[in-house]
Amino acid sequence: MTGPTDDAPAAETFASGWLALREPFDLAARAEALPGLDLQAALFRAQDGPEPLHVLDLGCGTGANLRALAPQLGRMQQHWTLLDHDPLLLGTLAPAMAHWCTAHGFEWQPVGAASARIVAPAWQATLHWQQADLAARLDALPLAGQHLVTASALLDLVCGEWLQRLFTRIAATDAAMLFALTVDGRHAWSPRLVGDARVQAQFASHQRRDKGLGGPALGPEALPFAAHALARLGYTQSQSASDWRIEAKDQAMLLAMIDGLADAAMAQAPQARAGIEAWRLRRRSRAGETRLRVGHADLLAWRG
Repeated sequence: MTGPTDDAPAAETFASGWLALREPFDLAARAEALPGLDLQAALFRAQDGPEPLHVLDLGCGTGANLRALAPQLGRMQQHWTLLDHDPLLLGTLAPAMAHWCTAHGFEWQPVGAASARIVAPAWQATLHWQQADLAARLDALPLAGQHLVTASALLDLVCGEWLQRLFTRIAATDAAMLFALTVDGRHAWSPRLVGDARVQAQFASHQRRDKGLGGPALGPEALPFAAHALARLGYTQSQSASDWRIEAKDQAMLLAMIDGLADAAMAQAPQARAGIEAWRLRRRSRAGETRLRVGHADLLAWRG
């Protein structure tokens, strides 16, 4: 659910090309974060019995969260319900999943227009995907019977009231929660250049704009807000850093980040356009020797 600035100007819609560009960085970040989370303990408490593990994925996009998580869940049988408001992204979900299955030696079995089955050596999953307006129809989310509610790159896009309502509804079911790749506001450039701090401040202000999910976005305050809200609901939690590490060789991603940050900063401070454009040119001219670390964290919560 993020765009090329990691909080996405016009976050209501995301290009599948951007989602494909960021996915390898997401996967590497999540692999680094996973050992710091007690995922199996959370799932053991949420689901006790032989039935399939039921997972609800909010803002699923093209299915990247499933691709990252399903092989790690440690359950032979899984059932996924995937929701997104964007019909264009949902239209690319099946081809993206089929390509991933082929690349990993898994079997992809379509079942109707919006359902499928994945058969892998160590696990199997049934999938159903559908369009859903998370902002306007939060009360209609199919939470009954879910053992795990998950999302990737979502929490920083929503307002506090919406997130509190979501947590309260999930808590009524005792489901576990896993929210991956929430931004925490850190951008570490190497080398540092003139204008980095100014553009970062303008971008941080832009992160808090209304992204179409209930009001002004939490942005970098999402993690502390979520942790406090979940603690009040009686959830045990663990967090683990899931930073993007973008190297000089990753030119497409570096340039997308530079341009995305500059565009967001200009949208927030149009009076500073000249200075932001100068920063963009400086950054692009040094891209071949640049590294960027973008701060994220994964949050796992369960009834302890």
